[in-house]
Amino acid sequence: MITFEETGLKPEILKAIKAMGFESPMPVQEQVIPVLLQQNKDLVALAQTGTGKTAAFGLPLINDIDLKNKKTQALILCPTRELCIQITKDLDNFSKYIPGLIITAVYGGASMDKQISSLKRGSHIIVATPGRMNDLIRRKKTDISAINSVVLDEADEMLNMGFQEDLNTILAQTPNEKRTLLFSATMPKEVSLIASKYMNDPIEITVGKKNAGSENVSHIYYMVHAADRYKALKRIADVNPNIYGIIFCRTRQDTKDIAEKLIKDGYNADALHGDLSQAQRDQVMSRFRVKNLQMLVATDVAARGIDVDDLTHIINFNMPDELELYTHRSGRTGRAGKKGISISLISIREKSKIMIIEKMINKKFEHKQVPTGKEICEKQLFNLIDKMEKIEVKEEQIDQFLPDVYKKLEYLSREELIKKFVSAEFNRFLEYYLNTPDLNISGESSQHDDRRNGRENRNREERGDRRNKYERTEKGEWGERREKGNRNTEKGFTRFFINVGTMDGVQPHRLLGIINEVTRDRKIQIGRADIMQKFSFFEAESGYTETILKAFHKASFEGRKLNVELAGEKGSGDGKKKRF
Repeated sequence: MITFEETGLKPEILKAIKAMGFESPMPVQEQVIPVLLQQNKDLVALAQTGTGKTAAFGLPLINDIDLKNKKTQALILCPTRELCIQITKDLDNFSKYIPGLIITAVYGGASMDKQISSLKRGSHIIVATPGRMNDLIRRKKTDISAINSVVLDEADEMLNMGFQEDLNTILAQTPNEKRTLLFSATMPKEVSLIASKYMNDPIEITVGKKNAGSENVSHIYYMVHAADRYKALKRIADVNPNIYGIIFCRTRQDTKDIAEKLIKDGYNADALHGDLSQAQRDQVMSRFRVKNLQMLVATDVAARGIDVDDLTHIINFNMPDELELYTHRSGRTGRAGKKGISISLISIREKSKIMIIEKMINKKFEHKQVPTGKEICEKQLFNLIDKMEKIEVKEEQIDQFLPDVYKKLEYLSREELIKKFVSAEFNRFLEYYLNTPDLNISGESSQHDDRRNGRENRNREERGDRRNKYERTEKGEWGERREKGNRNTEKGFTRFFINVGTMDGVQPHRLLGIINEVTRDRKIQIGRADIMQKFSFFEAESGYTETILKAFHKASFEGRKLNVELAGEKGSGDGKKKRF
């Protein structure tokens, strides 16, 4: 194991590292830093979130900056505003003792004019989100034609969020003679394509195994009926009184619903979803970072780039549609050498997903029983005792009240006094969990569920057969099949039909990416999506209806012409569709 001094970094950087309390490089830093300092080659590094990737690429970049050259020399692209800000703060700390080195962050949701002013004054390193960087390039407000290094941080996340076209546009503006560094937690085919298109014989460094989970994370699953998920979630929170974690839901509406229920039931929780303004999002994240919130309920998209230390738990209220996202979720805990727990609430039919993920991360899940009321009460009781043991007594402030307190309680024995003080906090758990049912799926109910799921699968197949009867006619009309997708649309949103589905490899995150790529407008809020076998439905803000229809008029997906139309609204009569 090498030290930071042995890597060859400048004394000013070593001084900053020491001031930050870094003693020795983390594995990804140990492998990447010497390579970047000694070789001017492209590099692909695969490592989990929270393993020290920012220092791995940031320290060599700062080390190689020519302060006499006022032009931008390095560009770092990352998926979200939060991650952009975090990387910039880290780089500022690394370069604390290098006067004159300028680092600029550019991202959406903030004043573009201020960012343009900063860029005009000159910047050695730009840290940017792809959307905002592309806007600045289009407006000719930044020049990256002379850079010598590009970093794609969390490349898989950027592609999942639909930034493929932005990345292509940005990279096309950079010189051919540059070094490209790609950092990613997973290596899906889309990331491999970027590597093959924009990199020249890159060095590949893998910390752990490809797509593997963090060694510091324990993986647990509880098997419950879908209707009992929320009850199970509460029990997990109650049996872990000091929980500090993120609860992942599949949809924005689920996120709102679960957060509202938790708040109503007295938990320190809040939601993070696409309906929040940037100011509201910042407020929620600020409360979460200082631990005023114990639990943050979020979708995968809303949680992109969240960088919070010391998370104890990740809870998968719903398993992700794209199983590789599990690695990103679980990687948010167990960071910086600390232990973490990733919990999944699954139904019988989702057991196969656990087996797939086990192979993917090369780790076994532990199947646990949902805690009983008795177990929770015991855990809460001793947590209360621990708190009472460790509480700091402010002698000077409380002494003046003690004589009256002693007098009021003098009739109680020591044992009675302890019982009453404990019960004051503990009774609500005793009352709530008195005679509560077992939420675990027993062997008998498992067989029942298997039979029920078999019936549901057969019913779905029959519905699919009926739906497949309604193909496009010779006149090009869409028949009764389209109306099967009608449903009540969320207020302020319009429902669209699109002619791609699961057989085209489309999942919810990919559909979002297609919409982003075609419309080139990430301000559009996308609501619920239903992915069928041959087609899909999605909801989008009604104010962008014309924009979406026009954008898709001549759009294609993997060589196939896309057809997007308004889905028949409930009660709309003949259900005619508007098209361009």
